[in-house]
Amino acid sequence: MSHVSRTAPPAFHYWQIWTDEQGISRQSRCVLDRFEQQSMGGAAPQWNDVLGTCQATVMFTVLPAGWIGDWHENPKPQWIVPLSGRWFVESMDGQRVELGPGEVSFGGDQDCVADAHGHKGHRSGTLGEQPAVLMLVQLEQPTARGRPANAVDGEHG
Repeated sequence: MSHVSRTAPPAFHYWQIWTDEQGISRQSRCVLDRFEQQSMGGAAPQWNDVLGTCQATVMFTVLPAGWIGDWHENPKPQWIVPLSGRWFVESMDGQRVELGPGEVSFGGDQDCVADAHGHKGHRSGTLGEQPAVLMLVQLEQPTARGRPANAVDGEHG
């Protein structure tokens, strides 16, 4: 997010990997744009976009420099927040997205169908000489197949 106005709601972009109706993983640039001003704990109002509530597991992971996670699906729907270092995600449709701190993604590529090469889900790995430190918020709820409703037109694979 860049400059945040006190009067106009902000918008926050992120990448989402998802499974289409044929079981192929794809990536779309999506937007959170339902921010409302709310107070938390009596503090001055701030902009919040509440996506819902469910049971979740919060985890921190360190991917060593040179790490490659060969073809796999996200084990659960999960928000992935890079804290330091850089990493990439390559979906079955061939799109590769590179991410670093401040570039959030959502892993929702469950229930993919292996292609002719045996690829299922996505490949991911670190970029550069530094480890990638990520915070994961794994959700205990299923995702639905299909293009995300909040995908930004013209920015998908």
